[in-house]
Amino acid sequence: MGSSTSSNPLLVRLYVAYLDNEDAAAFIKAVSQRYTTATLQRLSERGQRLTRRAAVMAIGFVAGYEANATLGRCMHDNDRGVRLLAENGIRQLWCRDGSDVQRQTLQIIVRLNVSEQFDEAIQLASQLIDDAPWFAEAWNQRAIAYFHLGRYDDSANDCHQTLELNPYHFGAAVGMAHCYLEMHDAVAALECFRRAIKLNPDLEGVRVQIDYLERSLEES
Repeated sequence: MGSSTSSNPLLVRLYVAYLDNEDAAAFIKAVSQRYTTATLQRLSERGQRLTRRAAVMAIGFVAGYEANATLGRCMHDNDRGVRLLAENGIRQLWCRDGSDVQRQTLQIIVRLNVSEQFDEAIQLASQLIDDAPWFAEAWNQRAIAYFHLGRYDDSANDCHQTLELNPYHFGAAVGMAHCYLEMHDAVAALECFRRAIKLNPDLEGVRVQIDYLERSLEES
């Protein structure tokens, strides 16, 4: 497996074909047969614009959590298309840590949060954390559940732990900021929002929050 520089246009052709037919399965199969994850990671940061877009999208489809840092860096690419693909892809990678069983458990926790069964989500997330304390997304999902139950201090602590384990987790930084807002600590909230925007410069809603908090703190 692998790819040389001379075959880079193939990746672009596969990407353009996907944009035309939206056949994700065919794109994934073709890329997986011809490119290693390591090659895709290299192309995502060094290729031409369309090559970078294609590589980043492919990483989001086929790579595991080991590509987290690569997509984290790609969120600072000078091409907005690359940045958006990196943001979408990295969210997928966060759920691909751990074993098959642990990932399946995480998906159940996510569904519990979506269906607002927060107590059940906390219970299962706590079990997963005991089993895999290095699984950052387990902490993040428990933080989400805590937040919706009004347990803002517990939620902020879990957001902090998420970022300790995964320093590219802009979602946890935003979540922690909202916890501090609920606890009426604007200074800490502003610090967390600034951390989030450093990780993902395209968080326009966060920029609005930062501007608002900066003006509020200046006026107080």
